[in-house]
Amino acid sequence: MNKKEESALRLRYIRALERFNKGIVSYLAKSDNLSKEGFEKKVKNALKLLQRVPEITLYKGELQDLEKHVKKIPTYIQSELDIEEIKKEILYNANQLEKSKNFKKYKKPKHSKNDLEGWD
Repeated sequence: MNKKEESALRLRYIRALERFNKGIVSYLAKSDNLSKEGFEKKVKNALKLLQRVPEITLYKGELQDLEKHVKKIPTYIQSELDIEEIKKEILYNANQLEKSKNFKKYKKPKHSKNDLEGWD
């Protein structure tokens, strides 16, 4: 497999992971009548789509965290936790992923007072 094909497969896998995560998170956040059965159905349908894409090794830390998070979600189906606890844990983990992703994009400007001194 050449580099271009490998890159395309990796991108496809990343998008599938993100789609899975986004679908589950939006269901938990926006659903009016949450139930464990509805959650189980949503996860199983999302897993079908995810399993169509071959699994690729990811090297970036935030993508590895996303992969761990996505692989952990189906384990909640067999857990004894009620749907509110599941919702709380999944939304917290998804929020932490977003925070770590955004942390690298936005940095507080250093020495901002010194930057404005010459503009009088």
